[in-house]
Amino acid sequence: MISLDSIPPDRPVLIAGPTASGKSALALRIAEAQGGVIVNADALQVYDGWRILTARPAPEEEARAPHALYGHVPFEAEYSVGDWLRAVRPLLSGAARPIIVGGTGLYFRALTEGLAEIPAIPPEVRAEADAMSDAGLLAALDRADPVLAARIDRQNRARVQRGWEVWRATGRPLSAWQAETAAPDLPLAQAVPLVIDAERDWLNDRIARRFDMMLDAGALEEARANLPRWARAGGARKAIGAPELIAHLRGEMTLEAAREAAVIASRQYAKRQRTWFRARMGGWTSVRLP
Repeated sequence: MISLDSIPPDRPVLIAGPTASGKSALALRIAEAQGGVIVNADALQVYDGWRILTARPAPEEEARAPHALYGHVPFEAEYSVGDWLRAVRPLLSGAARPIIVGGTGLYFRALTEGLAEIPAIPPEVRAEADAMSDAGLLAALDRADPVLAARIDRQNRARVQRGWEVWRATGRPLSAWQAETAAPDLPLAQAVPLVIDAERDWLNDRIARRFDMMLDAGALEEARANLPRWARAGGARKAIGAPELIAHLRGEMTLEAAREAAVIASRQYAKRQRTWFRARMGGWTSVRLP
């Protein structure tokens, strides 16, 4: 575990890590010892309605230190990297030192490397992309933006779809937009960047135990409360475990099957996160857990 004495109390802290790796606990430890506001950098914890299932800080944890950008986005809304970056900017110059924590690598990259200002994607373009198969979408991106297609995770449909949607909506490849990226809001050299490197088996065990704790804490009841608006869900439908619990409530699978599928999805997500962090965060300080 990193020593708090090595962290300057007046510098912004960035804490990235895979799901269930203990990054929120580390952020709270730093905030209580040195002061600061804990700022969410997780693309799923921004939505209302999913406090338990997305492992947002509990009310008693929020009472121990200031928190920002948790649960502030409506369940039915979409929320982009640009939306998050615009929301976090005022916190960078606030009275409290920001401690930015999360598992969404694109948020951290936009913050520390800059973000291209790309026009919003029209709903009809998104609907067109949603109707395409994974293979068809990837083939279309290969034709539209081979530069981007060669450097992204080709197994990540969200990244592939984003690249195709930008080309379809603007007539320009996403790689061209990214080449015009503005200066970053928080250069890495001006922060204390930490990335948690969790051992795979240890993390997989924590993921399973945490999902069981979520169920005990009321995750199924949370899903039941969201069931009437599930058909209108925006980005909130991407919460890990949400489709499985909703399927159970609709009578499409047993709770045990839903639990197993959700744990597998969480472990796959954590694997993608670890791969992304190791490939893109070479300049960050690795914090080994356990």
